[in-house]
Amino acid sequence: MPLAAAPRPLLPLWAAVLVSAAGGAILDLAYPSVGWWPLAFVGVTLSLIALIGRSVWGALLVGFVFGAVFFLIHIMWITRYLGVVPWFALAGLETIFMAAGSIPLALAYRWMPRLFPGRWVQLIGLPLLVAGLWTARELFMGSWPYTGFPWARLGMSQSESPLAHLASWTGVAGLSFVMVAFTAAAIEWARAGEFRRLATLIPVASLAVLLLLVPAFPTTPAGTLRVGSAQGNGPSGYFDERTRNAVLNAQLEASAPLLGEELDVLLWPEGGIDSDPLENESTASILDSLSERAGAPLIVNAATTRGDDTFNTSMLWVAGEGAVQLHDKTNPVPMGEYVPDRWFFEALAPDLIGLIQREYTPGTNPPYFDLDGVGVGLAICFDVIYDAVIWDGAHDGAQVYMFQTNNADFRGTDENLQQLAFARMRAIETGRSVVNLSTVGTSQVIAPDGSTIDGLPSDEAGHMLTEVQLRTGLTPAVIAGPAIQALLGWGSVLALVALGLGVQVMRRRDAKTPAPEGTGVS
Repeated sequence: MPLAAAPRPLLPLWAAVLVSAAGGAILDLAYPSVGWWPLAFVGVTLSLIALIGRSVWGALLVGFVFGAVFFLIHIMWITRYLGVVPWFALAGLETIFMAAGSIPLALAYRWMPRLFPGRWVQLIGLPLLVAGLWTARELFMGSWPYTGFPWARLGMSQSESPLAHLASWTGVAGLSFVMVAFTAAAIEWARAGEFRRLATLIPVASLAVLLLLVPAFPTTPAGTLRVGSAQGNGPSGYFDERTRNAVLNAQLEASAPLLGEELDVLLWPEGGIDSDPLENESTASILDSLSERAGAPLIVNAATTRGDDTFNTSMLWVAGEGAVQLHDKTNPVPMGEYVPDRWFFEALAPDLIGLIQREYTPGTNPPYFDLDGVGVGLAICFDVIYDAVIWDGAHDGAQVYMFQTNNADFRGTDENLQQLAFARMRAIETGRSVVNLSTVGTSQVIAPDGSTIDGLPSDEAGHMLTEVQLRTGLTPAVIAGPAIQALLGWGSVLALVALGLGVQVMRRRDAKTPAPEGTGVS
């Protein structure tokens, strides 16, 4: 049987470019602050339709347009303090990756129908391969260069949708995969045009059932914890003008109403202390006094120095004992909390890079505190976007998560709510409550099902006193998350390579096969 002809594009190139641009803008609307989660499927649909039948260069172009429109809108919050150069730099880098990752998607649409032209391969195999390659692109972008930027994964758009519960089984990567597989299967069903054959709806219907009807994996209740938390709303931005201990004093003032209440722990946000309490005796004395007056240990955060290294450090602080446990941020933010290859980037933009004076060292201690027998999982600010940090806390025994963050550099932007969506998805993914506390808001306590049970608005000082549920038991997402990512990512890439080799073999076979006599072919 000869190799089937390559499929023709569904759209002319000019129309595909316009459709891709619309798809990027629509996809952004699925994320906070707008948060119209069904539009994620519309954005993916437009992106895939533009890629079907495209050449390599055509796929690169439409993927570039899709990525540029999406990222320039989605991370516009970067301009809040640093201007347009970092915005264009990060959006441009992510756009290049998005464009390059569109080529394998286009190749899947070209190669699979040629090698396996059967109807069921089109309805089942092709959507699964496309979804795997989309997920592989997300995983690559979330891990490279440096620590990557896994900020805009498709699954994270569903933090407030009824589909989010699937993440407790598959993780965020698995949710992205199922969403794209459903979308691609619906496209193929429509392209097949066999609407009267109900059997052709089985792939789409099965994925819809998986998305809509699979309940969250049940974790086991293990009591409650009374958590006090304070949002000081102090001048905690990198470029904020402040007096000595202004942030510390703001946190103390916000915590005052909690003193005298029954607490199991008092939580402060990232950067809630202006000086290093491990070195500054005056600051340490203030924390001792606060812990004693609260009648509970503190979980606080500050920049600390040990030897020649500086860390972004969370501390479990007990009156009279000081910092009894430490966790240093695992993934400091490139170009924010440190400058990788500073010599290179200073040569490109010396004035801009010169603004970033801090050089945090990545931490190696576990994202976990033992709080009088209660396991507390941790993630400091952007560490919430890294799966491994969250899963490590669960494996260590976390019964609740406490995320400390500082959104002051992005006041009035979507960054705050986008990061909060990550926190909500982590609650669902792990089956754990999450206390997400910011210096300036929005701060929330989130139940294991993703619902909000307490909160503080942005740009206001305040406090919460919340009876937080504890849970035990690991979800399938936590247990099998790395294996799921490896299977979806590397598995789909290997499948595409096998397809490409198969097409080449068939081409060579067809080239060597003489034409039948009497066909007029010479």
